[in-house]
Amino acid sequence: MSGFTHLGDREVHRGHVWSVVVGSFSSPDGIVFERDIVRSPGAVGIVPVLYDPQGHPSVVLVRQYRPSCGFELIEIPAGMRDVPGEPTESTAHRELAEEVGLAADSMTRIARFHPSPGMTDSTTEIFLATGCEPIQRDLQGPEEEHMTELHLPLADALALIDNGTITDAKTVIGLRAAADQLRRADDGA
Repeated sequence: MSGFTHLGDREVHRGHVWSVVVGSFSSPDGIVFERDIVRSPGAVGIVPVLYDPQGHPSVVLVRQYRPSCGFELIEIPAGMRDVPGEPTESTAHRELAEEVGLAADSMTRIARFHPSPGMTDSTTEIFLATGCEPIQRDLQGPEEEHMTELHLPLADALALIDNGTITDAKTVIGLRAAADQLRRADDGA
């Protein structure tokens, strides 16, 4: 119970997926103030795990150009929750198929976070995908058509976080959460 009150939004831009609003709020001491906010349906990220013949886990990542940054980032497969009413887990299955052509037997939510709460109401849910089998890809847009897949041992992907190569928040959170989940499963927890 913070004592803050949301008084309403005034939309200043509507895009394909997001809208930008000026939100009006009242503080606990009655001061009215405004904040620019990006309203978003949220997103999913998926950590697809495959196993080599010795049982060591590897992950499938993508290297994708991000116009907002102006360069390519290494990321877990991910996507917006841009289909109204679609359950989050269904979005994760759809995005996994679209981006890397995999279908998972098991899709387990391992994390949920607010990627930038100072400017957006967006949340991202991260799923661990196991029992993955190849299927037809359905790339969406020029960025996905030109992205490349990376298949790395999980330990190598974690090392790319440690050395600063992987900087995408959902990927850092997803890979760390997946490693924790797999370690707990190996420990019988």
